[in-house]
Amino acid sequence: MKMSIYRDKGDRVGRRTVLYGLGAIAAHSLLAGCGSNIIGHAASAQVSQPVPSGSLTQGSVTVSGSSGRSIGAAFTGLSYEKNSFASQPLFVGTNANMIGLFKRLGTSLLRIGGNTVDTTVWNANGSGETSGEVAPADVNGLAAFLQATGWQCLYGVNLGGAASGATTPALAAAEVAYVVGALGSNLYGIEIGNECDNYSESYYPEGWSLSEFETLWEQFRTAIKTVTSGVVVTGPASSGNISNWTVPFGEYATKQQISLLTQHYYRGNGKSASSTAAELVSVDTALPDVCQQLQVAADKIGIPWRMSETNSFYNGGASGVSNSYASSLWVIDHLATIALNGGAGVNTHGGGNGTGYTPIADNNGVVLEARPEFYGLLMFTLFGQGNLLTTTVSAGDLNVTAYSVQTSSGGVNILLCNKDSTQDVQLSISCGQSVKQATLLEMAAPGLSATSGVTIQGASVNADGSFTPGASYAASQINGEVVTCYLPALSAVLLQIS
Repeated sequence: MKMSIYRDKGDRVGRRTVLYGLGAIAAHSLLAGCGSNIIGHAASAQVSQPVPSGSLTQGSVTVSGSSGRSIGAAFTGLSYEKNSFASQPLFVGTNANMIGLFKRLGTSLLRIGGNTVDTTVWNANGSGETSGEVAPADVNGLAAFLQATGWQCLYGVNLGGAASGATTPALAAAEVAYVVGALGSNLYGIEIGNECDNYSESYYPEGWSLSEFETLWEQFRTAIKTVTSGVVVTGPASSGNISNWTVPFGEYATKQQISLLTQHYYRGNGKSASSTAAELVSVDTALPDVCQQLQVAADKIGIPWRMSETNSFYNGGASGVSNSYASSLWVIDHLATIALNGGAGVNTHGGGNGTGYTPIADNNGVVLEARPEFYGLLMFTLFGQGNLLTTTVSAGDLNVTAYSVQTSSGGVNILLCNKDSTQDVQLSISCGQSVKQATLLEMAAPGLSATSGVTIQGASVNADGSFTPGASYAASQINGEVVTCYLPALSAVLLQIS
């Protein structure tokens, strides 16, 4: 869990055509694991999109050539605290509801990490489900969960505990060896420590530096690789400090020692009065710069980069904001921005039943509900994989965004978001190709601050992941390459072109 906000800026870079992805994970279909086929609804849609009741602002969207970026396999992942999986039956093969919700998002990457990585130790003789320690039974449960979902895992091990002797390189190596044996091909890689740029706050108050981290990290990595030579290692999982921590660490480690450059990012402090719903859905001007710095660093050493922990506001989120419909709309823009700037994927952090952020609410291993943020992640999953297309939008001064992806079938999916609280929009969309059919799915909620009542095509996602949306809407007008549709206030619309 993030304890500090991004703090620096570095070099910028323009778009490039190189895409990095997690190739070890098979690409998921739009609706893998789903009980109903939304694409099927779209293909046979007979219902015209309703005309919004309010006044309409006219706008336009233009889709043109490739942006040079793509959405690849395992892009939309999740992140959980290590103690969440170690202390309760959350990620086990018998947790049918959690399995169903994960499968609803397709096949992706689960990151086990957070602050509790550095307070959780390996106990080879432990009984399992014990706070502060990981035992073989916990790892076996995780293995069954991953088998059931088809997901892979980025697994974090304790580094900060070395300050007190709670962990050692040998202990970490023993844990990784067991994890590799239990998870098999469902293990993507290992992350050593969490937000190590902040260790002076908790583990080394007398002083802490990048060079000291590199020395300690190298000791742990060497011990791990000596026991399990083939395991993938990632890093540094920094909280911020890109130019003076992430970049130089990447140059130190090189692709000889890490296969994925990882970074954390949060919009702001959840305890700040300025962390409102309106702030969350406003344009995040810092994020593109952060992504571009990471892309420069990753390109320099020849590996992909991933936002391995992120969410709205750190310190657990802002109550009534991070768990509201604002998070549904925000997370779509957040993921799209990272994809357009070269990121290989995103792990949205969550867990528990607090009033802050989590896509899935749970208590002692029992799934309670899919929170509003889950719906935004689902819309992005339905958006699909493929080459991102250059997309421009004009809607006056309204907060409207648009993204397009070329699908493997040759169609185009266009994801539209209107964050304005009152103004509906009628969009004329130039799709860049002849349009035979255009159907729409709409995400909506009672209001920006609503903590319940979010729907996609009139349907809610149940606690077991089941989901039965209504028939897709037909676009109001098709004329050659141009489609006309409505984008109601506070909505997201997925337009599927064939």
